[in-house]
Amino acid sequence: MRYLGLDTSNYTTSVAIYDGERGTLVQKKQLLPVPEKALGLRQSDAVFFHTRQLPLLLEQLAAESPGPVDAVGVSARPRDMEGSYMPCFLCGEGFARGYAALNRLPLYSFSHQAGHIMAALYSCGRLDLADREFLAFHVSGGTTEALHVSPDREHVFRIEQVAASLDLKAGQAIDRVGVLLSLPFPAGKYLDKLSHESRREFKVRPVMRGADCSLSGIQNACEKLFAQGSPPCDVAKYCIQAVQAAIVGMTRALRERFPGLPLVYAGGVMSNTMIRAAVEREFGGLFAAPEFSCDNAAGAALLAARHDREKGEDR
Repeated sequence: MRYLGLDTSNYTTSVAIYDGERGTLVQKKQLLPVPEKALGLRQSDAVFFHTRQLPLLLEQLAAESPGPVDAVGVSARPRDMEGSYMPCFLCGEGFARGYAALNRLPLYSFSHQAGHIMAALYSCGRLDLADREFLAFHVSGGTTEALHVSPDREHVFRIEQVAASLDLKAGQAIDRVGVLLSLPFPAGKYLDKLSHESRREFKVRPVMRGADCSLSGIQNACEKLFAQGSPPCDVAKYCIQAVQAAIVGMTRALRERFPGLPLVYAGGVMSNTMIRAAVEREFGGLFAAPEFSCDNAAGAALLAARHDREKGEDR
């Protein structure tokens, strides 16, 4: 059984095929082009670029992994909650619906967030966790959330938000500091590399309200450091360590509330080497590889395979 996955997020066009018998996965992705000094794209521009990039990526995918597919999975919304919507996801959903209808294939729609979680489990070699409760952190440009995840026969996952940033998201803070330092967008991997050039150590106390965090002060603090003449590597390191402090603070609070549950970290920010090392030292946890941390269609293909299997068991 082969499953086609599509994801058209606000950052990346992505397609994937998962072979359920062999356990292999092929994915193709391309970042959306963002003008220099910009902090993202308008939804209308994102829709345009997805419309242009999606056919090209599907052609590449078909060349590398030829043959029919048995079902289609697509990211159709940001989260599994009422009113969750972004126009950019209509690009992938529209293609998926048409392709599935013409080929008389099952079509399964999921949230972008659920796809991140499933891709992380696959990357960690822990798809077995889909059968039990765990805590997942989804930390990216648009999301800084901690989630209580449990099995669900209809949607694969039942996802409940248990903590979040109350203002700025971690990826937003990183990208804004990246623009300050004239780095390409999205700035995550560039800020990561730059931060390792710093020899300065910062002691950052996170702003917490229970398990929730506030990240709005990071940008101002980095702008102040930059204005005072601190080298870019020090500014980058402060930003990363401030985000790190918040994620560690959230994890500590939730470990008390949910003792013993496995910890899974997903989203582009969690591929940062400094943040990952700090979290692993204190808590362990499971981390997706970078190619499965950032936005991807692999999660949608894997979710489709899981849902197809559960439907077969119900028959």
